[in-house]
Amino acid sequence: MSVRTFEDEKRSARKRILLGRRFMTFFMTMILLLFSFLFLMPVIFTFTNSFMSASEISANYGAVFATTQTGGKVFVSRTVNLKFIPDLVTGAQYMTVLLRSPSYLLKFWNSVIYVVPIVVLQLFVALLAAYGFSRERSFVKEMIFFIYIILMLMPYQVTLVPNFLVSQTLHIVNTRWAIWLPGIFSPFAVFLLTKFMRRIPLGVLEAAKIDGAGEWQIFSQIAMPLCKGAIASVAILIFIDYWNMVEQPLVLLDDEDMHPLSVFLSKINSGEISLAFAVAVIYMVLPLLLFLYGEDYLVEGITYQGGVKG
Repeated sequence: MSVRTFEDEKRSARKRILLGRRFMTFFMTMILLLFSFLFLMPVIFTFTNSFMSASEISANYGAVFATTQTGGKVFVSRTVNLKFIPDLVTGAQYMTVLLRSPSYLLKFWNSVIYVVPIVVLQLFVALLAAYGFSRERSFVKEMIFFIYIILMLMPYQVTLVPNFLVSQTLHIVNTRWAIWLPGIFSPFAVFLLTKFMRRIPLGVLEAAKIDGAGEWQIFSQIAMPLCKGAIASVAILIFIDYWNMVEQPLVLLDDEDMHPLSVFLSKINSGEISLAFAVAVIYMVLPLLLFLYGEDYLVEGITYQGGVKG
């Protein structure tokens, strides 16, 4: 075999490999674009339909939410007309929600009032508990941490009845404290932050102790800054979890005026379908902004490896 023939075959093999890689790149890109579209389609659908007129929304989707005289659901015998582009673009829904019907804004601010204290105070409690679990580990601490893990793995529906009984004993049913207290002392953030703090090299903490730093200084000036990404990612997860809560307010709050907006979205009926899309868009704005702002912190919290990021 001549040198020229060998070089030609080598170049041909390189071209085949390059074409194969380009094809796989193109194929994977198409797959990812398809999944991206499928994930974004409900958001796009909700946003575009929020600019439909009330009559058009009722005509397209009213049958889905129709009820019988006894309150039961009506069987939908025809195909629902899903539309992404409204026939007539109007902002009447937003005008009604934001200006003409203060009850929706009241429910929105109820959601904010419930979620913000839970996020702040749960993080505060979890940071202190996580630092305690990560320092000077012992059998008793490990047993308590194991109980935290068991509680975290249990679905909220399992602990809902005990929470109601405890709230009833404390006489806080139908008050905001019935939502705040279980949320503030949730084990979820404790578990995650403990795992992150245990990745901090002990040599870093011991060096600070040798230099004369107290436990509070080690906690506030070393442990917390090293867990900044983890704290931000946990805060985002807590916010999303409690922003979408439904069962807790339904069971623990009798007064509908105290319900958050998530409860309204879970109980849409035929009389409110025309406003549902606008309310849903308004309800999505805050989590989307929080995610976009904290995306880097969320990634940092996932990739965090103690004192060194991988």
